[in-house]
Amino acid sequence: MSDPSTPTTPEIPVLWGMAAIEGMRKRILESAEAHAAERDYHISRNKYFYDLVGKELKTLIGDAGRLLFVRCQTGKLLEFVRADSVHAVEVSPLMAELARQKHPHADIRVMDPEKELPAGPFDTVLIQDTTDMVDIQAMLDHVRAACLPHTRVVIHTYNHLWEPLIGMAEKSRLKTPKVEPNWLSVSDYEGLLRLSGFELLHVSRRVLMPFKVPLLGHLINKFISWMPLIDRLNLCHFIVARPDPQPRPPSEYKISVIIPCKDEKGNIRSAVERMPELGRETEIIFCDDKSTDGTPDEVRRMQAEFPHKNIRLVDGPAISKSRNVWAGFAAATGDILMILDADLTVMPEELPRFVAAIASGKGEFINGSRMVYPMQGQAMKFANMLGNKGFASLFSYLLGSTVRDTLCGTKVLWRKDWEKIRLMIDTWGAEDRWGDYELLFGAAKLNLRIVDLPVHYQERVYGDTKMTRRFKNGLVMLRFCWAAFLKLKLPQI
Repeated sequence: MSDPSTPTTPEIPVLWGMAAIEGMRKRILESAEAHAAERDYHISRNKYFYDLVGKELKTLIGDAGRLLFVRCQTGKLLEFVRADSVHAVEVSPLMAELARQKHPHADIRVMDPEKELPAGPFDTVLIQDTTDMVDIQAMLDHVRAACLPHTRVVIHTYNHLWEPLIGMAEKSRLKTPKVEPNWLSVSDYEGLLRLSGFELLHVSRRVLMPFKVPLLGHLINKFISWMPLIDRLNLCHFIVARPDPQPRPPSEYKISVIIPCKDEKGNIRSAVERMPELGRETEIIFCDDKSTDGTPDEVRRMQAEFPHKNIRLVDGPAISKSRNVWAGFAAATGDILMILDADLTVMPEELPRFVAAIASGKGEFINGSRMVYPMQGQAMKFANMLGNKGFASLFSYLLGSTVRDTLCGTKVLWRKDWEKIRLMIDTWGAEDRWGDYELLFGAAKLNLRIVDLPVHYQERVYGDTKMTRRFKNGLVMLRFCWAAFLKLKLPQI
């Protein structure tokens, strides 16, 4: 029997079921309110870290369009994001008010994202640090309801390997403390995203040195943090996802087939006669790059002979294949843009597969691959094949997506995505004579799902290959790869 004179500690009631969940939400809200006034102080003490985070978000997101910011806290990260409109939610009324004072242009609401979100739809959803959320899947379910097919979801969170150090930072008041934080791995997030109807696209791991140490910090974060295996030790994870694809019938879309040609007179008729009907309407655009063998006249004959087909002739600038293709893209009016080389080494009969692949949503950028099926005769020289395979391995690393053939002329993308990629042309710091690299790296920069589609590669029956001077061309490709490495792999700090 206990001594009645001994003071007793009042028992804290144990909550069960949903009452426990609501109790946790209440404690998180109380903690956020209690620390709201000091939140910006902690941010100012860690300015170097937040600048690193902000610059990575700026690189990943680009133009956010209509942005939804989940758990915006005091809105610090909005300083780094370019958006047409900003909607943000925060559970703490005090933090939300501080955010409004700093960002009066934003629509900032006091709202629990695990229970509701603004209706949307939104082009980009930024989710800041899920470590103090009770039900992440419930939040993701609400996010999914506010998405469009092209929406990108970016989650900024922390590497669970840093849990002990972050706990020490909270106890020493270097960081705003959290109530029983979650520590999830990338695999955990991938599973939650899949359950809520998302597909994980890309994971960027950044910030190996979160404190400003002159010279050393920049050296580590810029030149060491990205290295394979070492990158697994970075503090921050930036997870990019998209809604699961929603297949649509190809018949809903107009297709523009761009055929760049220079001295390909003997292939024009075959291209027209063999071109299948694609989608709702097929537009065939021959981009003539100042041919001397009568190619433009042959196109005009086809226009007269096949009036029921939408055949167009566009003049190229006679600079490079890439500029010729861009001229065709500029003239195109279709929803989907396709490139088919005029040598017809990739068969026009296989183009419906590309349309089906992009309309199904399985890929947002469809890249033809000649490296799967056996090739006919001397369709590709041995040296070209070795070079293609080598560059394919390098490109797969740079793109973060398996690409077996970088120089296959058959590539398919949405015209709306081309309008964004177009703004990146000539910004990589190296020339792309063929256009393949500008398109592939532009697609990667937009976080598009890149998918290889095998094709049967055949020998050309008319004209000569334009892919000569292999060694010089190889150096050009290496220069572009290096430029892309600096843009895509090295942190932009």
